Order: sequence, then structure tokens, then C-alpha cells
Amino acid sequence: MGADVLAVLPELTLLVGAVVCLLLGSWTPRGRQHRVGAVAALASLIGAGFAVVGLMDGPTSAFSGTIAIDEATGVLRLVITLALVILLVLARGEIANHPRESEVYVLLLLGADGVLLLGAATDLAVLVVAFLLASIPLYGLVGLSAGKAAPEAALKTYLVGALSGILLMLGASVLFGLIGSTAYSDLDDELSAAPSAAAVAGVVLLLTGLLFKAGAVPAHFWVPDAVQGSWITSAAFLTTVPKLGAVLALARLLDHLPSENHWVLLVAGLAAVSMTVGNLAALTQEDVRRLLAWSTISQVGYLLAVAASVTRTDQALPTLMLFVAGYAVTNLACFAVLAAEPDRLSINQWRGLARRRPVLVASLGVGLLGLVGTPPTAVFVAKLLTITVTWEADLQWLAVLVALNTVLSLAYYLRWLAACLSSPDYAEPRGNDDSSALTAPCLAAAPVAAVCAVAAVALGVVAGPVLALVG
Repeated sequence: MGADVLAVLPELTLLVGAVVCLLLGSWTPRGRQHRVGAVAALASLIGAGFAVVGLMDGPTSAFSGTIAIDEATGVLRLVITLALVILLVLARGEIANHPRESEVYVLLLLGADGVLLLGAATDLAVLVVAFLLASIPLYGLVGLSAGKAAPEAALKTYLVGALSGILLMLGASVLFGLIGSTAYSDLDDELSAAPSAAAVAGVVLLLTGLLFKAGAVPAHFWVPDAVQGSWITSAAFLTTVPKLGAVLALARLLDHLPSENHWVLLVAGLAAVSMTVGNLAALTQEDVRRLLAWSTISQVGYLLAVAASVTRTDQALPTLMLFVAGYAVTNLACFAVLAAEPDRLSINQWRGLARRRPVLVASLGVGLLGLVGTPPTAVFVAKLLTITVTWEADLQWLAVLVALNTVLSLAYYLRWLAACLSSPDYAEPRGNDDSSALTAPCLAAAPVAAVCAVAAVALGVVAGPVLALVG
């Protein structure tokens, strides 16, 4: 039991941090809630330290093999805990002195904890619990946001999430009934001998729940409304953290399913549809928040393309981990820029900003071009490897679609960047009625955006050692 606890110290640290923040926030005056945020950031940094220590140890498991502690889990832990620190900095600048400030910190920690368990789970029962722990704080983060669109966004997120959770639990129940076990390791042999219709139904239901967490087609339509109606911090969280754990969970599940069935083609098809739908919808967006939301859906498609290749090539899992890290830091850079200029909601309102804030626009440029996959950013290396691993996995058609969608995404990313570099057509932008009602920009957002932009480039430069670490 002691060894199991030591194996999950990063997750335990976030849980203890959430409990401490909840208790501390209950008696801390509203004007001093920053100390609660400091405790949450400290818990995240300690969790990151434990994640580094775990990466140095060999692969193992915890709690009777229900949680995998390997290189993929270690990278996910490190990425999410460091992303939490960034999100907590943005949250402090955005929701300072809000009546629910401490609750937001608690929800961020609990939601991230659930995502870590989701990505590490190798048991259907643990997967269900992790899904709930990752989902419920997300509903709260969207619902607590200011602005007129928040209630609708929270309701849509909750309804889709609750339905997806029911389907996931139903799928887990069907598979348990078929194989008499909840362990992933029993899926391959037992499902091959089970009735095919019931096995297909169970797996499809399970995948549907994970697709909600990933924000992929067909459980994707809540993402743009949730991003538009939320605080920027909540939007940055829901477009980054849950996606990473869900994609890794899907890759683990796919690795244990019977190889003779067509699960790889199903995931590959979902990847193709997600990246294409996300890019086509983003082309028509004027609101930058919805643009980034549809961009997230397309990026999840690329991640799913790598996940579909996990069973067919050894290079797919290291590629997925590099993509996870690169996407997280690049996406957070874009949302940090939004936090620095919260009143600029449409693309036209960004016109001429490069003259006033060249460093901020440079950070945005790195973020947007990084999401496209422009060298030398980490996403460039990840997308290049995505094309390689999908080709090696006999998914040549998917590799071609990845390349074509990458070119297609240039249109809307460059449209936003071009507006920043053009001449302004009016003095000061004003937020729309459905904005987050921020009274002032987050002062720490611009430095955070710059740090994330530098990290996105640096991670691309050192991609070789990173791949060697998780390979």
C-alpha cells in the first residue's frame, strides 16, 4: 500500500492541495484570496517535482495494476502540472477579488487531478471515476464564469457531459458483463470470444465518453459555446488539459482492444472528421474565442491520428507525448494573449495592435504559427512525425489529410495575425454583450504569453532528447 501511495504522489499532491485551498478559502477574506492561489500554485509545482522524479524511475503500476506509471504518464503529469501553474497565474489576474475566487483554484486542481487519473487508468472502473472527477469541476468552471453567455454554456457543457458520462458507464458495464473483469489486460483475449455485436456496442459507448473529454467529433459541439461563454482561464483549461488526458486514455484503450477488429480505422476516421470539421468551421469565425475553440477541435483530430497509430508503430507513443507537450504550451500562449487584451473579441478589433504591443503580437504569432506547425516550434516536429507514423501504420490516406488540413488551417490563423499587423481603423475596441465582463486586462498575461511562446520554440529545438526520454 505504501508503494502505491508513493507511485501516485503527483495526483495525491493535487488532491491535498485542493482540500487545503478549500479549507483556507473558507475563512480567508475576499481581498486576500491570492494566498489560496499561491497554495494551489505551490501544490502544482510540488506535483511537477514528483512527476520529474517519477520519470527517472522505471515503468510500474499502482493499486493492483489499475493505474499505469510509465513514461507517458510521467510526461502527462509534468505537462499538466506546469500548465496548471500558468492557468493559476492567469486566473489570479482575471478573477481577483471575485466571490468565488478560491473555488476556482480548487476546481482547477481537482479537474487536473481527474485528467491525470484518466490518462493513467488501465481499468474500466478507474476510468469511470476519473471521467467524473475530470468532468464535474469543468462544469463548475464554466458555470462560475461571468457574462451573459455563461449559463447557456454551462448548461450545454453539463448536458453533453452527463450524456457522455452515462454512455461511458454503460459501455464499461457492457464490457464488464462480457469479460467478467474491468482490467484492460483482459480485453484483448476475452472480447475476441464475446458476441461481436455486444463487444462493438460496449467499445463504441466507451469511446463516445472519451470523445467528449477530448472535444472530438461527434461530441464536440459544446466546445465553441463553452469557450465563448467562459472566463479566459476556464476556456484555456477546457481546451488544453482535458484533451491531453482523454487522448492518452483512448490510446491506452486502443492498445488493449482485439487487433483483428477495425478499431484503428474507427479512431482514424474520427481523427479525419475532427480535424476537417474543426478547420472548416474555424474559417468562418470572426470571434477569436470561437476561432480558437474550433482550432482545438482540429488539433484533437491530429492527436487522434497519432493515437490511432499506437498499435502499429513504436514511434507513435513518443510522438503523441511530444504533441501533447507542444500543443499545451502553444495553446496556452494564445489564450494568455487573449487575457492580456480581453476586450478584443473579434478579429477586426486586433487591427494595428502590433504597433502598440509588438512583443505581445510576437507571442501571438508564435502561438498561431505554432498551432499551424511552423518550424522550429514543437507542433511542427509533432505534425511532421504524425505524418510519418500514420504512413508507417498503413494509414496513408490519413497522413495526406493531416498535411492538407495543416495547409488549410493557415487561412484562419494568418487572417488573425494579418489583422494585428495591419493599420488600425478605430481607436479602442469594446467588448460585446456576451463578453467575460473583465474590468482590466491581466497584467501577468503578456509575460506568460512570452514565456509560453519561447517554450514552444525551445521544445521544438530539443525535440530529439524529449523523444528519446519517452521512447
